[in-house]
Amino acid sequence: MTSADLRSDPDRARRYRDRVFGERENLRSALADARGHQQRVLTELLEHNAGTEYGRAHSFTAIRSLDDFRKAVPINDYAALAPWIDRMAAGESNVLSADDPVVYFTSSGTTGDHKKIPVTRSFMRRTFFPFYYAAWAPLIEHFPDVLERPDAVLNLKHDPRPAPPTTASGRPHVGASQVDFGSRFGEPLSAEPGTSAPWAELAVPVEENDHLEKTYLRLRLAVESDVRCVIGINPAMVAAVPHQLNLWWPRLVKEIRDGTLGGVPYRSPDPERAATLERLADHFGTVRPAHVWPRMRALFCWTTGMASLYMQRLREEFGTGVAALPAPVAASEGPVGVPFDRHGSAGSLVVTASVYEFLDAESDLRPDAPTLTFDELETGRDYHVVFSHIGGLYRYAVGDVVRVIDRVGGVPRVEYAGRSTRSDAVGERLRDAQVIRALAATARGTGLDVTNAACRVHRTDGAAPHYEFAVAAPGEWSVRETDRFAALLDDSIGREAPAYATARSSGRLGPVAVRRVDGDAFLRDWQSRVASGIRPTQVKDRLFRQDFASWERLTGTARVGREGQA
Repeated sequence: MTSADLRSDPDRARRYRDRVFGERENLRSALADARGHQQRVLTELLEHNAGTEYGRAHSFTAIRSLDDFRKAVPINDYAALAPWIDRMAAGESNVLSADDPVVYFTSSGTTGDHKKIPVTRSFMRRTFFPFYYAAWAPLIEHFPDVLERPDAVLNLKHDPRPAPPTTASGRPHVGASQVDFGSRFGEPLSAEPGTSAPWAELAVPVEENDHLEKTYLRLRLAVESDVRCVIGINPAMVAAVPHQLNLWWPRLVKEIRDGTLGGVPYRSPDPERAATLERLADHFGTVRPAHVWPRMRALFCWTTGMASLYMQRLREEFGTGVAALPAPVAASEGPVGVPFDRHGSAGSLVVTASVYEFLDAESDLRPDAPTLTFDELETGRDYHVVFSHIGGLYRYAVGDVVRVIDRVGGVPRVEYAGRSTRSDAVGERLRDAQVIRALAATARGTGLDVTNAACRVHRTDGAAPHYEFAVAAPGEWSVRETDRFAALLDDSIGREAPAYATARSSGRLGPVAVRRVDGDAFLRDWQSRVASGIRPTQVKDRLFRQDFASWERLTGTARVGREGQA
């Protein structure tokens, strides 16, 4: 369904609400028989794919239980399944899944390469669409005005691509946010809020990979609208908006006054709106989203991980009382948890979507590692996620770590805690989640405002390596405050990660060093990465940064010139 179709269908909003609330109710009701649903998902995926090459190689027809499945199939990461996926992408059928992929979702791997995630019709129908619709329920229920007008939502992740890259077999290989689910999968209601806004399809030519200019053009149009909600999923995209408003303000105001878009005549000049915006900037001395969109209601994005450090301040940028609703705990490969209510960070396990297994986050993800089921998890602990679904991913370690917050209906409610990758210079085995929790505890303990952070292992001749942190903070810190922050951070990391404490006490690691950078340093870094041609959805907060050029750019000694251009 196109933007024009959406605007010409006044009954769509009602049907969309019914679908969203119906899928949420189905998933919520399924929690009462979570064990039964997990067995049914396993049975269905085995029967559906028994005749595939992978199914025959792993004796799917002989498997009756999860224990049988564990014995027959190893834990896989993307690298383990890549040879099978590459054959599918080249055009072979019946390899991992009984039905051929319609598209391949792209996702950045840990090495920077782009994964090819096979997406079949069965996966979309059984695994994807139920959680996808249900995820919007808290937003639609509590902020119904976001559906009242096409331009009420600024959907930052919506980036349609008319001529997408393809695999060798000719299937599109794109981000999930670039797929028209209506035309590809026969789901006319699947268009998200904000995808029929005037900026959804840009009316002026722009280079396909000039993502910074596309971001500017959409913001230019949104500034003239009464935006009530911003959707980003990736919170770094939402955090960039206040920075971009100030960065591009003169150009934005001029184009509104002149009626141009990207320098091209677009609509009637609007000197009155331009004058209003200039008065706001003059009065407040800066430009905030709250000034531009005074009736803003909600942000929709991940609220955990690094975003937990800056989410409160970000909400204030958009206005007093603006809600931050968490996006579902999910990856391109499949869903894990979806919020049914306005909890600030966590969602219930989607027990009808995949067979879920878990490992304690301190464990190594080996092919034969023992796993836990959902009913064996403990509240307050971190776990690796392993899932299997009908789309051809079996015992797949997605690379994410979740934290169990509580239980609803006996089923864990989980939040995203970070990636499973570790920083491990001398055996300290640090994970994102441990360091981020330590940073939050240190900020509370010192009373200092931290809005983002990164770290690297720093080595010098004749001394033990140590962790060096770049910490973004508004305002100045005294030398004493910085030293106190570093000491408390060192202690806090040791409490979160026993192996780090051992490395410190043995002298294998030196004490933490902290370098305060200005509050916009990470925003400039985000802009420069987007300017290099990376899609904004894929430019995420990164804690561990061993790349020397990245570190120098972030800390200000190698500033990238394009950052301020658009």
